Amino acid sequence: MRYFPLFLDLRDRDVLVVGGSDAAVRKALVLADCDAVVTVVAEKPDVAMRAAGGFGQLRLLCRPFCGSDVDGRTLVVAACEDAASDAAVSAAARARGIPVNVVDRPEFSTVVWPAIVDRDPVTVAVCSGGAAPVLARSIRGRIEAMLPADLGRLARFAEGFRSAVKATRRSGAARRRFWERFFEGPIAAQVLAGDQHGARERMLGTINRSEDPASEEGLVHLVGAGPGDPELLTLKALRLLQQADVIVHDRLVGPRILDYARRDADCIDVGKAPGRHPFSQDQINALLLSQARAGRRVVRLKGGDPFVFGRGGEERDYLLRHGVRVEVVPGITAATGCAAAAGIPLTVRGEAQMLSIVTGHGEQGDPALDWRDLAQDGRTICVYMGASTADRMAGSLIAHGRDPASPAAVIVNGTLPEQQVLTGLLRELPTLVSAAGSGPVLILIGDVVRRADAWREPAAPAVPAVAALN
Repeated sequence: MRYFPLFLDLRDRDVLVVGGSDAAVRKALVLADCDAVVTVVAEKPDVAMRAAGGFGQLRLLCRPFCGSDVDGRTLVVAACEDAASDAAVSAAARARGIPVNVVDRPEFSTVVWPAIVDRDPVTVAVCSGGAAPVLARSIRGRIEAMLPADLGRLARFAEGFRSAVKATRRSGAARRRFWERFFEGPIAAQVLAGDQHGARERMLGTINRSEDPASEEGLVHLVGAGPGDPELLTLKALRLLQQADVIVHDRLVGPRILDYARRDADCIDVGKAPGRHPFSQDQINALLLSQARAGRRVVRLKGGDPFVFGRGGEERDYLLRHGVRVEVVPGITAATGCAAAAGIPLTVRGEAQMLSIVTGHGEQGDPALDWRDLAQDGRTICVYMGASTADRMAGSLIAHGRDPASPAAVIVNGTLPEQQVLTGLLRELPTLVSAAGSGPVLILIGDVVRRADAWREPAAPAVPAVAALN
């Protein structure tokens, strides 16, 4: 993040706009609408600028710019439409340490003018760092469509009750929960519908009512983070990440996902890796329980789906036995997400009517699987955590009747920009895994792999047989 976002109070502050173009008019009117004292210097102002000259605290000076014009200003904006003139305004402001924005010239600017959504007192600013102003305006349009026109009324209504809520809810966590329920609940809807009187009476009753003790108890959400791409988060997962007090996450949940968490949330990495187990499952269970009993809202964030090889069921059972409320939020599991990203349908009519999702690791080593059943034709096999046992799994499938020439794919870092897809034959699976880069691995076996974007019909040289698991 190159530009740090700030909101500047310009009420009764002196600001300068240099230029007489349409862009200068727009900037000057926005600043005047913020109750700033706006001086516009324009040697040849156009008609629109002359018409704006009497708006609010806006003064128009029809003359060339000089360096002393920036003296005493809180902000300087240049829209001269001439590189040399814009550079001169920028240099004068920079020399005096005054923030300056030069329209469409980020190289001359120390601050960037955002695309603004105004729901006073709620303001949303979108900035592309000067790289793509049209993109910023497009995003602003989407946000405009999402936010109620009367959102400012709701904010002012809430402001009137802040002191009362603070007096009746002593802890910060209790106040935050109160306001989250308020903004998502029927009183806020009543305000937005225009019934301020009814909403006020209902609000007073809610504030004066004792808090439900159960509402002070912690809550654990077992949330699936999907296979890696943040855009594959569900809307509910995103909302919970932005509300959580603490996020307990696995190794496969990367920074791209955690960037969506509330800024002041505690993020605790309990991830396991081969040969690295800083937290045992018992310790993770105890951590979730202690955080919930402390009255915190906990998100237990797992890669993929929490109920597909994520031990979410064990954690849920443990918490319920200890009286903690649990809600499960499913996520896109690696099988569907990674296969789709590689262009591989998991089932195809007349070609693959069965799908088996298995793990490459059992509780005490290699998994106890029905290899004869898995070796049937017409079945797609999806293997989680199978990189270290790929040779033995391939051998067991072949030994129980699976065609050694069955197509196979190894997907590394599925759905991410660094995704890698290697395709070949079942008998070549150990070689494919060895050639793959580092990262989470998903293995797919079955005729459907021929539909992969990366599929190339392999040659058929003699390949030594691989060893079976059993």
